[in-house]
Amino acid sequence: MARKFLYLVAAVIVLVLAGAFAYRLWGDRLMVAAFVPDSQFVAPAPRGPADYAGARLWYVRGAAQTLTLPDGAAPSPARPAERQAAVFFIHPTSFIDRSAWNAPDGNAKAEKEARDFIAAEANVFASLGPLWAPRYRQATFGAFLTDRPEGAKAIDAAYGDVAAAFDAFLRANPKGPIILAAHSQGARHLMHLLAEKVADKPVAQRIVAAYVVGWPISVTADLPALGLPSCTATAQVRCVLSWQSFAQPADMGYERRSYDTMGLVEKPRRGTPMLCVNPLIGASLGIVRRDDKTGRQVLTRPGVGAKCDRQGLLILDSAPDLGPYVLPGNNYHIYDYALFWANIRADATRRLDAFLTR
Repeated sequence: MARKFLYLVAAVIVLVLAGAFAYRLWGDRLMVAAFVPDSQFVAPAPRGPADYAGARLWYVRGAAQTLTLPDGAAPSPARPAERQAAVFFIHPTSFIDRSAWNAPDGNAKAEKEARDFIAAEANVFASLGPLWAPRYRQATFGAFLTDRPEGAKAIDAAYGDVAAAFDAFLRANPKGPIILAAHSQGARHLMHLLAEKVADKPVAQRIVAAYVVGWPISVTADLPALGLPSCTATAQVRCVLSWQSFAQPADMGYERRSYDTMGLVEKPRRGTPMLCVNPLIGASLGIVRRDDKTGRQVLTRPGVGAKCDRQGLLILDSAPDLGPYVLPGNNYHIYDYALFWANIRADATRRLDAFLTR
């Protein structure tokens, strides 16, 4: 019996090693085969600000922050209306189906995942002001894994929805401070939104801060086009924060391929440092984990330390066990907000208070 058990263990080890070896050799091809659509691109019907005038195309439309805080996180004091900011949040990719290049309206799985992302990430801005989180026909995950023109078209189509939603957001919020925040695909759209809709526009003076998290921004090829500098001081306003979380040894993998293209100012990104603004000010104030039994978010201490390296990655000082979604290359992309939840909350509060004081 013991011998059979040892044979079983040995077989499992061989399979794991073979799988790892296969991924090392053919990982790119496997990813493309699994996630990149093989269908023709069909452009979604364009949307304008009028389409976002009502509640139908919003997950949250100007509602007072009612998202649930993680267990263990004390509620912030209520802020009077004159000390609030309107928060515009763009959710990350939740559509991984290879049957279409863009998520169709009404896809139940993608919409549930989007709501979960908003609940887990946008809640960091709870109590700072009303939340606006648009529905957009996001590009499928595979669109970011291919050089085919269909992928770029799908990403551009998704951005078109976000841009229309932002125009409607500004019409509904003609004055007062604004916090912009996003993650992953949402951060890519926010980067372009800053360049097109904020830079050199009057609205730039209303921006408390822009949290462009989980999408690489070149310091030389992208940042000059955004119209806002990087955040270099704790109470600085009208600035950009961005980071990408990795443990050692770090390997960007596919992210490196997408980074090594032309930037927003028509300069190559290849070889240029990425923007990395460390969300930690001093010690970590806590890390959010998911309780396996209840499914609820739990804020726990101590958190994890991190430092920006020379190439612009945010390197964790340990490899915390947050769940099964750490990507190859020790990429903690999924947990960019959870790792620093309490510090982001304190950072946004501090910047809004500084904005209002000035």
